[in-house]
Amino acid sequence: MYGFHDIVFSQPKFFWLLLIIPVLIAWYIFVAIRKRSTLQMSSLQALRNSSSKGLRYYLQHAPFTLRCLALTLFIATLTRPQSTTKSENIYTEGIDITLSLDISGSMLARDFKPDRLQAAKDIGSQFIAERPNDRIGLVVFAGESFTQCPLTTDRITLINLLKEVECGMIEDGTAIGNGLATAVSRLKSSKSVSRVVILLTDGVNNRGEIAPLTAAEIAKTYGIRVYTIGIGTIGSAPYPIMTPFGVQIQNIPVEIDEDMLRQIAEMTDGRYFRATSNTKLIEIYNEINKLEKAKVEVDSLMHYREEFAPFALLALACLLVELFLRLTVLKRIP
Repeated sequence: MYGFHDIVFSQPKFFWLLLIIPVLIAWYIFVAIRKRSTLQMSSLQALRNSSSKGLRYYLQHAPFTLRCLALTLFIATLTRPQSTTKSENIYTEGIDITLSLDISGSMLARDFKPDRLQAAKDIGSQFIAERPNDRIGLVVFAGESFTQCPLTTDRITLINLLKEVECGMIEDGTAIGNGLATAVSRLKSSKSVSRVVILLTDGVNNRGEIAPLTAAEIAKTYGIRVYTIGIGTIGSAPYPIMTPFGVQIQNIPVEIDEDMLRQIAEMTDGRYFRATSNTKLIEIYNEINKLEKAKVEVDSLMHYREEFAPFALLALACLLVELFLRLTVLKRIP
């Protein structure tokens, strides 16, 4: 079908009938010329005295014009003009994600701005805000772990709960296995087609009842993918230490069990990332954001509405006006 803006014509072949119009116009002109008569007069004075032209003179071609217009409109009616509207049904299938965040004392190191924990919270909040179709939960861990927020689509509440997270909320230590296992327990009953844990830590597992690789095996059993992030610069990092003379900054070695984090990611079909700065951490979250996209289906439907009635009514109106003129202003006197 052929379209013009939001109008389409389902029977465009009838447009060929418009070729009749110029033929009719040519015939009308030919007949008008043949009917014109020549009158010989000895003087033009009589014509000068009757030179005023009345309404009949100006409307003499109106009937033919109206008839041509009516014919054009009837042909347009035959082409079946239709207006089109497009509707879209959008279906989104989100992803269930649990953030598992290390809040041990070492997360206060200042190799990130202002420190590792605050950087992780700020950048994690931005990640949450950019995923409106997903359910996201929050688990925190140090010497043990607990759920700060279950899976939810309420991004504002989740971000506020993330902001409240601080070092010292639980006993210090780094129970990576417990942190991962708790995150997995929040996702194991989920019916989402994609379930993901993002585990962020800056240390080595030294606490907890569950070994990190055991937790990874559990995640693999449930089909849960784990992205692991090691946060910390290479070498040493400035760390605030309380002394009798107040808080002093000392450099402490950065120890991240990268081999173990890499194994967790590989076992669960995830990926391991190393964040050495705020910028790098932002890039990592952006990369995960691209890897984990919600499934979006769009069904497009085209709706057609018949629009021939206005053309037919206008054609009929032209014929009625023509008839009115012939019976009134242009009526011939016998």
